[in-house]
Amino acid sequence: MKIGFLGLGHMGAPMAANLVKAGHDVLAFDPVPAAQEQAERDGATVVATAAEAADADTVITMLPNGTLVLDVYAEVLPAAKPGTLFIDCSTIDVADAKAAAVLATDAGHRALDAPVSGGVAGAAAGTLTFMVGGGDADFADALPILEVMGGKVVHCGGSGVGQAAKICNNMLLGISMIGLSEALVLGEKLGLSHQSFFDVVSTASGQSWALTNYAPVPGVVPTSPANNDYQPGFATALMTKDLGLAANALRDNGIDGQLGALAAAIYTRFNQTDSAKDFSAIVTDIRNRSDHEGAE
Repeated sequence: MKIGFLGLGHMGAPMAANLVKAGHDVLAFDPVPAAQEQAERDGATVVATAAEAADADTVITMLPNGTLVLDVYAEVLPAAKPGTLFIDCSTIDVADAKAAAVLATDAGHRALDAPVSGGVAGAAAGTLTFMVGGGDADFADALPILEVMGGKVVHCGGSGVGQAAKICNNMLLGISMIGLSEALVLGEKLGLSHQSFFDVVSTASGQSWALTNYAPVPGVVPTSPANNDYQPGFATALMTKDLGLAANALRDNGIDGQLGALAAAIYTRFNQTDSAKDFSAIVTDIRNRSDHEGAE
């Protein structure tokens, strides 16, 4: 299948590479020269404009925000063949996702929102989780493509509902990481070693994915970015963006989401100084802001 892929950043590049490995003809576009060079090394056909990448059966976008998604759709939709399937894997506002779908369908195409979870490691390994919003028939057509890039693909509902699932998941993850980090720093203050904390909590009622896969201190979990000076992973800037989307959704829908709003505020503050660090580095901010003397 010929697939257009727009957006070859930390997530998009390995996703596109996995499509090439699966035998698809990938037309890749990104304005950044380094991204273009990597796509060529991965076997994709790099094109000069986004519109050229739309000359495909399916077009996948992986872009930083909703405004850019809508701008790119305005550029590429007129260049696409009638009935092209557009799959947006960006994490954007639900309203923007629905607006993008309307733009696509009004132009005679088909559209799905399909944000992902799993980070750069999942993108490289082809084990991402896709949360998909859109029609049943379009989902069925997209499934073989998404399964190349993901280990789990869930049809969450209609247009925009994939983004809703992503926002809810990442709000919970952000809250969990803050709570875990506060507990770890408290444990340090009380003389509890990181290993003892992990050995107890990982099999007790406080267990969480954030602890068992992403424990924010080095030497406890092999997959933790803390082992590599908090290199992302999932950058603080991205978590801040996602928590901002969640906070907006809480407010706009009248939800008494105090922890979600607080998590967004905490990460917004941390993002001002450590945006490039993995989001799990929030533990260092909590530690630095605490009267801390304790066990390491």
